[in-house]
Amino acid sequence: MSTDFYCEEVFSGKTPVEKVLETENVLAYHHTRPFWPVHIVVVPKRHVASVLEVESDLLIEIFDVIKEVAARVFEEHGAARVLTNLGEYQDSKHLHFHINSGDPNA
Repeated sequence: MSTDFYCEEVFSGKTPVEKVLETENVLAYHHTRPFWPVHIVVVPKRHVASVLEVESDLLIEIFDVIKEVAARVFEEHGAARVLTNLGEYQDSKHLHFHINSGDPNA
């Protein structure tokens, strides 16, 4: 995987995505290769390497989007998870959160 899938593929338009919610600085979309039956990615539109480097105002906007999308998933499916990764667990070195529901896809 590239070091920044979001800047190199999603925001460049090389990889089309199905948008769930978009604000001025944040995009939520259905994962292009979902690991769960419901798998939505929330990502800032400008490059931020990880949650350790994000500015507070942008983090608030990201969490506003997460809150709205997670509430929709919870309402539709009865449960939701929100997660992010750091370090070696982070495949793409661009801050992003996963909102998912259901058992992992086989």
